[in-house]
Amino acid sequence: MARVPYLDADDLPEEHKHLLNRPINLFRALVHSPGAAKAMSGLGGYIRHGSKLDERVRELAILQVGWLAKSPYEWSHHVKIGKDFGLTDADIEALKAETAGETTHLSPLERLALQAAREMAADGGEMQAETFKALEAHLPSNLLIDLTITIGFYCAIVRILPSIGIDVEDSYQPHLDAHPLT
Repeated sequence: MARVPYLDADDLPEEHKHLLNRPINLFRALVHSPGAAKAMSGLGGYIRHGSKLDERVRELAILQVGWLAKSPYEWSHHVKIGKDFGLTDADIEALKAETAGETTHLSPLERLALQAAREMAADGGEMQAETFKALEAHLPSNLLIDLTITIGFYCAIVRILPSIGIDVEDSYQPHLDAHPLT
């Protein structure tokens, strides 16, 4: 249950209504602080629409963070978004298998992105030097930075979601039901 009321565009002054162009529960809570909502949306928007990082790699890394955090909100949203960008049910199951230490059909880059996300989501929060070096063989510096920023951003998001008590929207629940966090 949300710890702050969800706001709608009608609750906001005209200059902030655009912050709810995508009225998902996370944004509906964040708009209590329009400046913070704008900052979060700016980086999130770059990650999703501005970065040239391969969408499958991006979504697998985000899903890995959501899986490790057992974040129903993040997981359900990015199962849907990942599928919109070409992830399959088999890819999502492969992420779970990779997390358990199994080798799967995922590409070497996808597997390294999952490893990087696991390392950054761990207690120390640091991608290991060996993983970074291995990623350099697959990604130019700009995309390696984008991958690192993506993972770090979603590590923050999965901490914010339960702290504010963000609920999974009914429209995303089927994605959580299809791929439970167990």
